[in-house]
Amino acid sequence: MTTYEFRTLYLPRGTSRSAALRILTDEAEYGHWELDWLRLFADGSRRVRLRRRVIRAVRTA
Repeated sequence: MTTYEFRTLYLPRGTSRSAALRILTDEAEYGHWELDWLRLFADGSRRVRLRRRVIRAVRTA
């Protein structure tokens, strides 16, 4: 079974679209996060949930 860890980001109202893209790209590239969902609110703020797979090491004898 695949297990994920989640991280929620809040991007305030003044964040431009290109700045949000840069933030999410950096998280994906360097932190190995992927976009789970993004919600854009009427005031222009965004709430983003990122996820990444948890890899558990299996002990070998």
